[in-house]
Amino acid sequence: MKVRRALAVGPAGIAQRLAMRAYEATDAAAMSFNLDYDDILLDVPARLPEPTEPLARGRAARIGWVMTPPGAGSGGHTTVFRMVEALRARGHRLTAFVYDKYGVDVDELGDRIRRHWPAAGVDVRDARAGIDDVDAVVATSFETAHVIVRYARQPMRRLYFIQDFEPYFYGHGASYELAAMTYRLPFRRIALGAMLDGMIREATGIESDVVPFGCDSAAYRPPSPPVPRSGVVFYCRPGAPRRGYELAVAALRQFHRMHPDQEIHVYGLRPRGIGIPVTFHGRMSVPELNDLYGRTISGLAMSFTNITLVAEEMLAAGNIPVVNELALAHLVLPNPHVRWAAPTAAALAGALSDAVSVPDVAGRAARAAASIVERSWEPTKDAVVRLIEQEVYGS
Repeated sequence: MKVRRALAVGPAGIAQRLAMRAYEATDAAAMSFNLDYDDILLDVPARLPEPTEPLARGRAARIGWVMTPPGAGSGGHTTVFRMVEALRARGHRLTAFVYDKYGVDVDELGDRIRRHWPAAGVDVRDARAGIDDVDAVVATSFETAHVIVRYARQPMRRLYFIQDFEPYFYGHGASYELAAMTYRLPFRRIALGAMLDGMIREATGIESDVVPFGCDSAAYRPPSPPVPRSGVVFYCRPGAPRRGYELAVAALRQFHRMHPDQEIHVYGLRPRGIGIPVTFHGRMSVPELNDLYGRTISGLAMSFTNITLVAEEMLAAGNIPVVNELALAHLVLPNPHVRWAAPTAAALAGALSDAVSVPDVAGRAARAAASIVERSWEPTKDAVVRLIEQEVYGS
């Protein structure tokens, strides 16, 4: 019986089963929960220490951003460092307080940030050594909101830069509730986009300050001169439920049955055992991504916790994104060139099929790219700077 089962699953299946047993035996799942038990909030405090007077206008503010260890290519960290850069350009002093329950190597993290985000210009400190000597501190994820309450004990202004509805990162359990409770903390919330504000308001009844989504149309643009387009593209993140990996794979399998002549390009992490041919590109730089978007027709841009930045980046390069329908999503992405689809494999595959079947692929690509011209992150940065300065200096 065991021999037949082994023959049925093959070497890859055997390796996966052994890996799963080791994963369970060593409690490796605990590594994905990046909060020490001592740092978990027991309740939502009604208030936290604040300065008795606003900072005098004309004085540079000391502003801390609390984050998990940034990794190269992280879209969330890149957005955070855009805001940091904007504050630094205003003359403020910036510190990155990095939290990892296993400890941080401040020197290595400083080198990493300087290498991948050279314009940020931040000092780097270990959040667990204390979040102090700042006029304001900004949380960037649910874990860091817990950490601020635990380690930022001096009077200071507290804000929360929110990029996703993080409870949806998890099943409805402990992590879900620990994320949801952070929206009730006495922080000033800054929500990236009206969709996210609506999700938070629906869950808590609490409103947030809303700042607009940005898109770097200087980095993403169609090729000049235009090149023939073919195929579709998919950003693969199997370990991030919000990216809808299994649903995307089912859709791509159906799309391949409908259009076996259309190449399927995958970047990010390698998909395994999906049963269709793909061209895998691995992790890609912005210029490489722009080139890929610029020679493909369409692609999946899926996210279930906020609109993904990938959608507008694809549009800017003339690629038609297929985006999963989600409540309030059209508020953030009202572009007429987006292909919206119900979150079913058939609907997503059908939208991809429609996209590759139009008679004037080149003309539509040009119109899509033109709809994103002169889009940037400047309005987002200006809004975030204004809100933080308002909090520090008073309205």
